[in-house]
Amino acid sequence: MQELSHILAQATAAIEPGYFILCVNGGQPVYRERVYCYELYHQMRRRWPDSCPFWLNGEVDKAAHPTLTELGARGFKPDLLVHRPGDMGGNHAVLEVKPARSTRQGAPKDLNTLSVFRGVVGYERAIYLIYGEDVSEQLIARIERLAGQTDTVPIELWVHTAPGQPAMHVKTLQRLEASS
Repeated sequence: MQELSHILAQATAAIEPGYFILCVNGGQPVYRERVYCYELYHQMRRRWPDSCPFWLNGEVDKAAHPTLTELGARGFKPDLLVHRPGDMGGNHAVLEVKPARSTRQGAPKDLNTLSVFRGVVGYERAIYLIYGEDVSEQLIARIERLAGQTDTVPIELWVHTAPGQPAMHVKTLQRLEASS
């Protein structure tokens, strides 16, 4: 599905400020992953090609999936899947989304999920989308170090820093090769 990168960029650019960071009555605005993901799903579906052989699904619980159980991948619940339900040969992309402020706790789990779905389950693409105005070079470097220390297979790191702006693919994360 060659259009996915374009759809992702367009959809993230269409996310309005209230979905990017949620206003709280009597408090400071907060980043809420689920609010952002639901709006991202909505914006992606609005742009989804009618003739596309793949479906976009959100938070598909894989706990009872017989093939994934055999592969040791049961119990995962990726944020978004681009696939053909019922066809293991139709696994195109798996996406995990995380607000920048939550990556310290969430990045290892997310990178593991993406690695398993890309390397074991056979998805063609794995995308880690970090959003928030506080995405920094240090954060990107930390995520890259974490990825390099795990069984991570190629994972696209995308960054979305502001409402009204598209997310951008900033690098592809890979396992660091052991030095000889």
